Amino acid sequence: MKLLKTKVKNSVLKSMMKILDVRREEIIKANKADLEAFGETEGAMFDRLILNDKKVDGMILSIKEVMDQDDPVGQTISHRILDSGLDITNKTAPFGNIMIIYESRPDVTIEAAVLAFKANNKIFLKGGKEAIRSNELLVACWHEALKENGLDTNWVELLNLNRKETQEFLKNPPVQLDLIVPRGGERLIAFVKEHATGAVLVSGRGNNFLYVSPEADFEIAKKVILNAKTDKISGCNALDKVLIDNKLPDYENKLKELQLMMKEHKVEILVDDEVSNVLKDESKIPGEDTWHEEFLSMKIALGAVDGLDDAIDKINHFSGGHSAVIITKNKEEALEFMQQVDSAAVYHNASTRFTDGGQMGVGAELAISTDKLHHRGPLGLKQLVTNKYFVLGDGHIRE
Repeated sequence: MKLLKTKVKNSVLKSMMKILDVRREEIIKANKADLEAFGETEGAMFDRLILNDKKVDGMILSIKEVMDQDDPVGQTISHRILDSGLDITNKTAPFGNIMIIYESRPDVTIEAAVLAFKANNKIFLKGGKEAIRSNELLVACWHEALKENGLDTNWVELLNLNRKETQEFLKNPPVQLDLIVPRGGERLIAFVKEHATGAVLVSGRGNNFLYVSPEADFEIAKKVILNAKTDKISGCNALDKVLIDNKLPDYENKLKELQLMMKEHKVEILVDDEVSNVLKDESKIPGEDTWHEEFLSMKIALGAVDGLDDAIDKINHFSGGHSAVIITKNKEEALEFMQQVDSAAVYHNASTRFTDGGQMGVGAELAISTDKLHHRGPLGLKQLVTNKYFVLGDGHIRE
């Protein structure tokens, strides 16, 4: 794609902010039609699907935050002049064509496109059928903003494809797809990885763990567990599993405190064999698959572990590599945990709910990457560029 001046890109974003504000009633009306067609009135998908005045305000704010950030294209990464006289500069450059496949959340239609566009990438948006009316209107807003500034609408394209058509698009895209981001559950991720011919960056799967050390401040533990579990069950940064060290002082009574807190907030509890000896009335974890599962519901699994190493091994074996927490007053123990746990974000005495671009100071995010290439964690504006070497010579040849 042609490189655009920063001023032009920011002008499009200013137009987009105004258009969203002017057309907010249309957007909310279209979303209500999606909600009615969806038919459900609760759960993770429903929570992600809703658009209201607050969500529209959030979209406008996310555009402003991206607009106010420095242009990530053309930034110097390194510069050196060799003994031969060759002048070599490594600079940031756009990816080119990005495709994101996501479920339910129409606000992604704004966040993904604003990031891609500011980083000078074209983006293909494949949203879920449950949000089709919302997405069509939001992309129409994008096209209006682009045309208002004399640009082609193909910078932002919505793909209204069924499963078979999406499979064919991934296998035989009409243009080279430089980055494909599946943002959703394991089935979606597996589908994209099976059929895509371009580079796939995995995001969206949580299954986050928290370890309560024998040296934990238990009041902090309860506060963090409650927030991480119940603040937003549809978030990939929600908590699913709690590992309690069996050497925690007053272990049995503290398990019962956790049980009572979860009951008061209507969270279903599953327990392993050891915890079941204390919390006898709770359902047992049915099998190993549950330890791998991301719940996206008011459900939590409690298990016992024998020491820090046991907790680390269990987390590294079962978690989605998204976020993990240790609750402890021992800073050395916390550092060991954070170094050894293989997750995109590791926490000491803090909620997993902070694994979010805005909360981490990145701003709007395309997704939370659990891959290690090319980036891990929130995919913000600075992560939507690659690099290019500029080599200046004066008749140089290699001999």
